[in-house]
Amino acid sequence: MKNKPIYQTQILFVALTLLVTGCSVADTSLSVKSKDGLNKISLSLNENGELYYQVTRRDKIIISDSPLGLTCDDHDFTSRLSVAEISPVKERREKYELKVGNYKEIDRLFESRSITLKNSQGARIILDLIAGNEGVAFRYRLPDVDKKTRVIKDEITGFHIGKNAKGWLQPYNKAGDYTPGYEDFYLPVNSGDPISNARNPSVGWCMPALFHVSDSKAWVLIAESGTDGSYPGCHLQPDSEGGIYQVAFAKADEKYTLPLAEKENAYPASNLPWVMPWRVIIIGDQAGDILLSTLVTDLAPASKIEDTSWIEPGSASWSWWSHPDDHSPEIYNEFSDLAASFGFEYTLFDAGWEKANREGKIIDHAVAKGIKPMVWGYSANYFDSEERKKRFKELADMGVKGVKIDFWCSDRQEVMAALHSVFEDAANEHLLVNLHGSTVPRGWHRTWPNFVTAEAILGTESYFYEPRFPDKAAEQNTVLPFTRNVAGPADYTPFALTMRKYPRVNTAVHELATAMTYTSGIIHFADSKEVFDSLPVEVKDLLTDMPATWDHTESVMAEPGKLIVLSRQKDSLSYIVGINGTKHELPLELDLAKYGKGFSKLRVITEGADPLMEFNIQTYPIVADWSHRLAPKGGFIIQFIP
Repeated sequence: MKNKPIYQTQILFVALTLLVTGCSVADTSLSVKSKDGLNKISLSLNENGELYYQVTRRDKIIISDSPLGLTCDDHDFTSRLSVAEISPVKERREKYELKVGNYKEIDRLFESRSITLKNSQGARIILDLIAGNEGVAFRYRLPDVDKKTRVIKDEITGFHIGKNAKGWLQPYNKAGDYTPGYEDFYLPVNSGDPISNARNPSVGWCMPALFHVSDSKAWVLIAESGTDGSYPGCHLQPDSEGGIYQVAFAKADEKYTLPLAEKENAYPASNLPWVMPWRVIIIGDQAGDILLSTLVTDLAPASKIEDTSWIEPGSASWSWWSHPDDHSPEIYNEFSDLAASFGFEYTLFDAGWEKANREGKIIDHAVAKGIKPMVWGYSANYFDSEERKKRFKELADMGVKGVKIDFWCSDRQEVMAALHSVFEDAANEHLLVNLHGSTVPRGWHRTWPNFVTAEAILGTESYFYEPRFPDKAAEQNTVLPFTRNVAGPADYTPFALTMRKYPRVNTAVHELATAMTYTSGIIHFADSKEVFDSLPVEVKDLLTDMPATWDHTESVMAEPGKLIVLSRQKDSLSYIVGINGTKHELPLELDLAKYGKGFSKLRVITEGADPLMEFNIQTYPIVADWSHRLAPKGGFIIQFIP
């Protein structure tokens, strides 16, 4: 990097400035540190007035000197900058509840401060810095008040990852009929590697992006939070030579499925003042720290729904996976009956449901069974504000309780605005929202708790479409909880046992366990009535009782691409669930007495005689030392019993 920061020069300049203005030298730091003293983000200016930041943990570099700045249509905030003001450090507390997540109650403390800089023309830009025990973040603000629309032509924000770091990154697919949709594989990479082996032509890397840094002493997840209609969804540039991953905007051609205007570019535009999304850097000593982090929702705006009592997570039956071409009233009614028999709260009527409802009143049938129907819709039909509101009211009046809106395939600013309007308008009619063919969430399930799940994940429908999926599915299932699922709930549609075009090689228990390793406000169980009816009674009971959100989660074992073992609790229910992401047997030893306090027995579900389709179920007293050999691409579920 040219013109590296000269910290001594900057510190002297700031100290002199503050002495002249009467401030104490103690306030001169361009940094903020977490309450526990471990995580720190620091700014610096070099002799050309170019702004950089650095992130450390225990004084070890996590993110090396990385560029900051914006190029606007009328101002340049990338060079010739000077410090104008440094705010005092302030404590910030985020205490809230999530409808969907690894934890129900969250209570986090942060230290924050704002640095105001001026460019050579005197225009101001503010960097908000925040540091917590789970990581650090920053965002830009243009504080001036002006009715003129401002345009940002470039954001040079980068993340400088050390050359020895390894990571898991997902290619950001070029615009097409079904892309970008965040439905590519997370690939193992070394810092700075070019894109290769993507499912589709790609123009960058997605966020969240996971790295193992500092000589493998820390894990880092790069993500966004709080993106709204004033900014596009962002990804990372494809060229990361030297380990510098620079922010990139959505592309102008991301408009295949939506009525978006033709544009030469898709630059962010807004009136002032302008508050931009958080650039989030989650840091942990262990990979499990990343999986369990709430930093993305901590930084998202608080809930905009005052009364959330009507928002209920739960499980759903879903006919499409087992009967993709059957849109008859009979099949939809069969799956409503299936939901009722298992005690599921919901059923999802996918594409084609309208005709079936006209012919067979499938919504009335579901409601009569005590099941809440959700229905599929096409994104373009929900893009216009008035049409969307009218449609939501019609659906609510019919007895519909939620919508699955599909084929967004764009991160443009107009789409970000539309998504927030979807959440708001749906909430006004007490409708839940499930996004498909969409961007990745960015903490939105805190702001709009009726947003309960989204695709943006290579889920089990890939057994129909992707020849590499069977071989890579187990590995991905031990990567996505550390990446995609940290950003928000993920509609993986688990438990797909019937063989499809590309036959599954994960064991049946592995597939079952994914319903408990991913978090989704509605678990859409894939497969047929015949498969569900054939299950052992203990597995049926597990499905009936299975929570769609958790009060508490603990990472027991965590190695992305290899292994996940989680301890989960909801009300009086307690489980340990694990999956093997490799093709090799993995030995495990767990102290079950530690996790089974207050219980007398445990039920263990592992592979049966035919691992692809059968289960072995054993019940016995809780033991302190539990040993198990986790089958290749296998899994296990332990349920504690009073």
